[in-house]
Amino acid sequence: MAYLQVSDFNTHLYAEILSEIIRSDNTIVDKAIAAAVDEAKSYLSKYDVDTLFSDTATDEGLKNKVKDLACWYLIRLANPNIDITLFRTAFEDAINYFDKIMKGLIDPDGWPYKPDDPNTPFPEGSSVTYSSNIKRQNHF
Repeated sequence: MAYLQVSDFNTHLYAEILSEIIRSDNTIVDKAIAAAVDEAKSYLSKYDVDTLFSDTATDEGLKNKVKDLACWYLIRLANPNIDITLFRTAFEDAINYFDKIMKGLIDPDGWPYKPDDPNTPFPEGSSVTYSSNIKRQNHF
C-alpha cells in the first residue's frame, strides 16, 4: 500500500473528473503522488520523512497538503470542468505551509524529528546549534 491511493483523491476531485484526466491510467496518479511527496520532503528535511510518508502514516493534514500538490500536477494535464485558479491557489498555499515549517515558523504537533547522526558535526532534527570564532588576539 502506498502513501496515497487513487481513492484518496475523492476529497479533492470528483471521480469522474479524475478518470477524465487519467484516462484509466493509474500510473499518472502514481507519478503525481511521487512528485508531490518529493516536493513536500524537500521542505521537511529536519523531520523523519520516512516515518511521515510511510504507508502507515495517519496525519491527515499532511496528506491533504500533499494531495493539493498532486492535484496541481494532475490538472495540468487537462482541466475539464475545473477552476484551475482554485487549485493553483491551493498549490501555492501548500508550498507556503511547507516553507513556514522549513523556516521553523510552524512546528506541526506529533511529527517525528530526524534522528541525530553522530557521524556529522552538526545536530539534525530539533536540536539547535550555535558556535563562534576563537577570540582574536590583535596586537599592533
